[in-house]
Amino acid sequence: MYVVVRSYSGQGASELFDLLGQREEEVKELISGVPGFVNYAAFRSGDGGMTVTACQDKAGTDESSRRAAEWVKENVTTTINAPVITEGSTVLQF
Repeated sequence: MYVVVRSYSGQGASELFDLLGQREEEVKELISGVPGFVNYAAFRSGDGGMTVTACQDKAGTDESSRRAAEWVKENVTTTINAPVITEGSTVLQF
């Protein structure tokens, strides 16, 4: 398994997490359609939040990040800072 964490903060981050909550079905369809998709979560943290995507391999998490960036660009009306991305292979998952 491979996991990517995208951490959003600063300008536009609050609007992003408002939209994620309001458009759950749209986001679910977008991300769960990634080949090798396993799991997705989004949560608020301070003035922004984080999203976590687990896939069977790095190709899946790369595609989820590409789709996420495209969705943010198309849907968030304010300028948003690029997310800090942390990724790697899982050591333990249950």
